Amino acid sequence: MTPLVLVVEDEPDLRGTIEYNLALEGFQTKGAQGGEEAIELATSEPYPDIILLDIMLPDISGIEVCRRIRDNVKVSNVPIIMVTARGEEIDRIVGFEMGADDYIVKPFSVRELMLRIKALMKRSRSQEKLGDKIRFGILTIDEPAHRVRVNNRDVELTALEFRLLSTLYTRRGRVQTRDMLLNDVWGIDSEVTTRTVDTHIKRLREKIAPAGGYIETIRGVGYRFKSEPGDEED
Repeated sequence: MTPLVLVVEDEPDLRGTIEYNLALEGFQTKGAQGGEEAIELATSEPYPDIILLDIMLPDISGIEVCRRIRDNVKVSNVPIIMVTARGEEIDRIVGFEMGADDYIVKPFSVRELMLRIKALMKRSRSQEKLGDKIRFGILTIDEPAHRVRVNNRDVELTALEFRLLSTLYTRRGRVQTRDMLLNDVWGIDSEVTTRTVDTHIKRLREKIAPAGGYIETIRGVGYRFKSEPGDEED
């Protein structure tokens, strides 16, 4: 099935250029000029396979659009690339905390954008499978259902957070540097810094507490998921 990309951009010329180049690469597209329209299109069939989301929109911000999409069970796992003219690190961090998977700053080359989209689609479709439901101490990871539980309590994770947890778990006992995690979890992204990894690890630990201690910090190197569960603090 041909992948469908939702392009959320309030500049008609830029939106048209992006849609034209996506069509040349074999994608279907639908476009939105504002945030409310984007939410309506994102949550209506046919659902998009990926979303390009401008932060600066005329009605509501792209950050709010991202949050509301992530809160909708029908499309909560759809990959989102934030597109903006603002390149400050705080904007990237807020975007990632709301559930964005990637971030690209205007002006960008069409080739770079296409590479980002293809890389994100590939990660989304072929990320390493965990197989059946896995129990690790008080943590349960159900990959087919995209579900995480701690002490039999459901934990809501974004698609990127789930991928980060899955990657760490499948490599448990082995140290993962920040650069390794950036490459394997985020993929192609010249704008993302190693500080982004720290921000997501911190947020992931908070969400899966008291199982957050399974993710160990190796100072000066990176992170490691424990080989065996130990005593968890409440």
